[in-house]
Amino acid sequence: MANTSNSKKVVLIPGEDAAPEAFHPTVALIDRLDVPIEWDVPPVGEAGIAQHGHPFPQMAQDAIDRADATLFGSTNGASMGAMRHLRWGKKTYANVRPARWFPGCNSPLKNPQGIDLVIVRENMEDTYVGVEGDLADLAPINFVSRLHRKPVQEMGKGKYALKVITEACTQQITAFACELALKRAAASGKRPHVTSGTKHNISPIADGYFLEVARETAKKYPDVHFDSLLADDLVHKLIINPHAFDVIVLPNLYGDLFSDAAGGVIGGLGLCPSGCYGKDYAYFESAHGSAPDIMGKNIINPTATIFSAAMMLEYLGFNEKAARLVKAVEKVYAEGRHLTPDQGGKASTTEFCDAVARAL
Repeated sequence: MANTSNSKKVVLIPGEDAAPEAFHPTVALIDRLDVPIEWDVPPVGEAGIAQHGHPFPQMAQDAIDRADATLFGSTNGASMGAMRHLRWGKKTYANVRPARWFPGCNSPLKNPQGIDLVIVRENMEDTYVGVEGDLADLAPINFVSRLHRKPVQEMGKGKYALKVITEACTQQITAFACELALKRAAASGKRPHVTSGTKHNISPIADGYFLEVARETAKKYPDVHFDSLLADDLVHKLIINPHAFDVIVLPNLYGDLFSDAAGGVIGGLGLCPSGCYGKDYAYFESAHGSAPDIMGKNIINPTATIFSAAMMLEYLGFNEKAARLVKAVEKVYAEGRHLTPDQGGKASTTEFCDAVARAL
């Protein structure tokens, strides 16, 4: 980490739409824990445009680079420049998305007790490399479709997107998943288990390569039980038997999609935090979007943002403070009197956070 003293520096980016309504009370809760953190709030998004004529001015990048971590709200695109720097600039290659049920969560399942899994999403490549264009542009290359058995540019007017899977990124995300499984097993006493999901039957080269490299990498962790499923079978089993999973490692796109499914089985994305980890930096944000449809209504569920903040506290070494924050939220859910509408309650965001503050 950049800051070697006991005090840590954290950049705050509240995000847009309804996200700040969950973000600011979360920061207030952390302040109640008396954690030695110095907040830095550089102008990003609309504030960056208003103050510096740019949504991600250089001073904001410099602030991120000086900090030990960043806590991010959810963006509607206005803060995307900061997001790009946090992910690709800081090479935060592992997107960790836990899905854990606890009493009071509004799961649609009859027996959600014991669901406790983590999706580890590769964060650097796949279709997210952003190489797209017109099919006609591929004419000089003359790619022949394996299924259509003719050049793809002859399929008609249309577009293409490039999917990239590299050895290095697959190795590092699989190693991260295996090490996380070992850490979880040390706490739970269960055997560490990592499951991979790919469509290697349809994409034997790209997805097949991810599976091949993941298998070889997992062999370096003999204590970890590694298995693999076709991606469609994985999402099916994730819904009908989520209890069977521990750590799931996935290419970027599948990880993005399947983490939402995992959130659904425990009670919705309002419960789902995430952390994006690199070799020497990490940032934390809720897995949901900026929720423009409920902006200004003070009903956004702040649980995902609070749990993301708890993940950040753990990363910074404040484990006891993180545990206190999580337990306070769990107490509010167990009591059931101050839950937000998405969890079947009638409380506002403010009322929920006030209840968490009292539980602290």
